[in-house]
Amino acid sequence: MKSAFFATVLALAPISALAGEAYTLDPSHSQILFTYNHLGYSTGMGMFSGFEGTIDWDKENPAQSSVEVSFPVRSMMTGWEERFTHFMSDDFFGAAEDEMVSFTSTSIEVTGEDTANITGDLTLNGVTKEVVLDAKLNQMGDHPMANKPWAGFDATTTLIRSDYNVGAFAPYVSDEVEVTISVEAMKAD
Repeated sequence: MKSAFFATVLALAPISALAGEAYTLDPSHSQILFTYNHLGYSTGMGMFSGFEGTIDWDKENPAQSSVEVSFPVRSMMTGWEERFTHFMSDDFFGAAEDEMVSFTSTSIEVTGEDTANITGDLTLNGVTKEVVLDAKLNQMGDHPMANKPWAGFDATTTLIRSDYNVGAFAPYVSDEVEVTISVEAMKAD
């Protein structure tokens, strides 16, 4: 079970020259959701989806496995065009068309049969900070439609907006942002 967990969890770890099996994220079934408190009245929400990444999974030494994931800031979805426009303004990201968000893992600590803490570097708004993802294996096995090895997991973390220079209106709009990640990965062809 732990080997299966590592295969899945490492969907958030850096590409390296290690020998291993290549996996790719399924962009149609991988999402990052974020929530924040808006003035105490509501919970604001947004999502990133459709991103891709490549995993190098070392079965013999899972801690040596790696993957790199990145996506454009402007792929953010908020459900309201004016909110998206405000988030992309200088009040928050001031995001250029090609500005990227990326995560590269640096270590993995197995905490249970299907759980682990994944530490890595998150680069957001031109700032890189270490974050820890609390990850859980959902399932691993042969995908019934794709007929190939597949893995899926969820992870959570809390980010502090002001750490990434996007802390406008804090504390009224919460500085803490809850992040939930759900990812599927398939063995590469």
